[in-house]
Amino acid sequence: MLLESTKMASSTFLRSYFLLLLLIILPFLPSVFSATSSNCNVDLNSSLVTNGTWNSPSGHFAFGFQSVLFDNKEFMSVLAVWFAKDPNRTIVWYAKQKQSPAFPSGSTVNLTNKGIVVNDPKGHEMWHRPENNTTIALVSCASMLDNGSFVLLDESGKQVWESFEEPTDTILPGQNLAKPKTFRARESDTSFYNGGFELSWQNDSNLVLYYSPQSSDDQASQSPTGEAYWATGTFKTESQLFFDESGRMYIKNDTGTVISEITYSGPEEFFYMARIDPDGVFRLYRHPKGENTVADSCSSGWWSVVQQYPQDICLSFTKQTGNVICGYNSYCITINGKPECECPDHYSSFEHDNLTGCRPDFPLPSCNKDGWEQNKDLVDFKEYTNLDWPLSDYDKLVATAMDKDMCKQKCLEDCFCAVAIYGEGQCWKKKYPFSNGRKHPNVTRIALVKVPKRDLDRGGREQTTLVLVISILLGSSVFLNVLLFVALFVAFFIFYHKRLLNNPKLSAATIRSFTYKELEEATTGFKQMLGRGAFGTVYKGVLTSDTSRYVAVKRLDKVVQEGEKEFKTEVSVIGQTHHRNLVRLLGYCDEGEHRLLVYEHMSNGSLASFLFGISRPHWNQRVQIALGIARGLTYLHEECSTQIIHCDIKPQNILLDELFTPRIADFGLAKLLLAEQSKAAKTGLRGTIGYFAPEWFRKASITTKIDVYSFGVVLLEIICCKSSVAFAMANDEEALIDWAYRCYSQGKVAKLVENDEEAKNDIKRVEKHVMVAIWCIQEDPSLRPSMKKVTQMLEGVTTVSVPPRPSIFSSSSFEISFTS
Repeated sequence: MLLESTKMASSTFLRSYFLLLLLIILPFLPSVFSATSSNCNVDLNSSLVTNGTWNSPSGHFAFGFQSVLFDNKEFMSVLAVWFAKDPNRTIVWYAKQKQSPAFPSGSTVNLTNKGIVVNDPKGHEMWHRPENNTTIALVSCASMLDNGSFVLLDESGKQVWESFEEPTDTILPGQNLAKPKTFRARESDTSFYNGGFELSWQNDSNLVLYYSPQSSDDQASQSPTGEAYWATGTFKTESQLFFDESGRMYIKNDTGTVISEITYSGPEEFFYMARIDPDGVFRLYRHPKGENTVADSCSSGWWSVVQQYPQDICLSFTKQTGNVICGYNSYCITINGKPECECPDHYSSFEHDNLTGCRPDFPLPSCNKDGWEQNKDLVDFKEYTNLDWPLSDYDKLVATAMDKDMCKQKCLEDCFCAVAIYGEGQCWKKKYPFSNGRKHPNVTRIALVKVPKRDLDRGGREQTTLVLVISILLGSSVFLNVLLFVALFVAFFIFYHKRLLNNPKLSAATIRSFTYKELEEATTGFKQMLGRGAFGTVYKGVLTSDTSRYVAVKRLDKVVQEGEKEFKTEVSVIGQTHHRNLVRLLGYCDEGEHRLLVYEHMSNGSLASFLFGISRPHWNQRVQIALGIARGLTYLHEECSTQIIHCDIKPQNILLDELFTPRIADFGLAKLLLAEQSKAAKTGLRGTIGYFAPEWFRKASITTKIDVYSFGVVLLEIICCKSSVAFAMANDEEALIDWAYRCYSQGKVAKLVENDEEAKNDIKRVEKHVMVAIWCIQEDPSLRPSMKKVTQMLEGVTTVSVPPRPSIFSSSSFEISFTS
């Protein structure tokens, strides 16, 4: 009885306590429930243009248009959310349209009471969210949240739509991960089209990576079509997926038990993101919150990889048909955590179906009587350990005495056999094409690749020729023998000297003359295009005389027809220029209508793709690139035997070698291309005109100062990491050089390197480089310094004085100059 009374008293006390607590907090409840709406940082009827952003309260995330270089070809605008303090502006979400993820330059974002709307420059609606809301007024405001989600809210503060509802390729801590949810990889680092891989959080509570070339847009699909290559194995449970601020991703069942640890927790002083990358690997990235310096540990520059699944993507696929990571006849190898596609010896790479495959540099085995594989003395095998093509075999040999040599012999005797794979006392014969090749220490097999002995083939022909010559000499008269001997000596002398002249390795000053057929074979029929300019197309190739390196073959489309002698004279001048900041000319072709130039291949592409891509280069690296370009131009103007004016300095004509040293390309072509170039300059877009000095349009004399002007524009692009072409397209009233001078004259140089903490910490040097650039873009050529003086200013040898205001060229002034 006493116990029961005690319980009743306790119950009465608790009810009284909770009633009192409710009375205390009741006045504050309206403010609590309205907190969401009061946190709106985007008002109704607000709008964004190309360079505007809506930022989160902490400034960590930004929403707006970001100009990106699509497939390293052209700039396009993407409506996105990105890390605002990341120098690379890493995108974590982007709007998807049915046809294309890109919006035309000049598009606007408008926040209306029916949702968020994107209109093209003509006012036509292109994208609308909420997608099906075109009549009901729901939205009162919007907010860019500190968790990376962009949300639309109604008058009561209730969420109407958020970007997390339509995930792309990235998961952020705290993101809504309700089932089902699909994250789709991009086609490549520079393309926002859907790629072939996806991460699916399924209704059956299984988190799965799929290779699925066809996009599964149906979010409700529980079983996406495709090949699964990694999974948590947590299916048939009622579970939830979590990703917290410590970078920990885990699956918890309905009893609260963690049944799968996907990524482990780390310090909360880091930003975290998880992303399915274009190569199909699901990676966890992180970066210190209080640090804005660029890290060297990740390809994206700012981020470090903490964990990834699968550990080696090269070992994840064994499809019966087709390929996934690499194309036919190639093999996949992981280097620094990234898959690379490589070719066996005597094979050349080529692109097919967005994959890198390999084609043999010799005729395929045909089993014909005259086929090279029929002569066993002409057959060789290249041996590769830890390499296998798991499919494509048509015969399996098992014998007690089977070893590597016997396996090789069996392939030699079989004209259909292109590759033999030996391992564990077994031998597999394979025929073309090979698929899903992989090279890894865990692959315990040896690949024996059948190739022809080219030197033996050539030696056989030489031996046959020698026997024929000896027979003729022995069967002829003494006079004829002497006459034949003299003729052979003269022929040998001519052949030997021709061979000396055609050998590019003998002398730095010697360039080789190629036949069109040689270059056609070197480029496998001009298949792999590296780039296209106003005057020609560049192809990747391998010379038969030196298979250890790639070359770039430029096919000139618009050469002034001045005759064979003039063309060879200009080529000779180019061939005599040698500087570490110039692309070296190896040879040429002048055969009928075909005129081609052969250059050394630059493995890191153009400065344009490097500078204006997704990843922003280091500030110090950009400084060194600018200095290298200046030194290269100084050499052309003042130090080589014949002065060369480039006439077309722009980022597309600056290439980067394996050490990211800048190399100037297309120098010395001005006399060959001058007439067409002048015409192109005067009829091109404003962005093209932006690199050309004003005297181009005034019939003034062409001097080295036009290169100085172009360098000034390029230097500003290097400082800002902004393309003058993209800037001109996005700003009708102001060009890049106008904006740069305005920032400098107002003492706001830091605006030129916004979101670049490394450059901001070196603001004095930034200002010096801006001053040098302004000197270079003076309208009066006599005010511009020489490139030697520019180099000295960049090196710090000469002080940089305050530059005068450059005269700004408007489009109307161009029109006047055209008609005068």
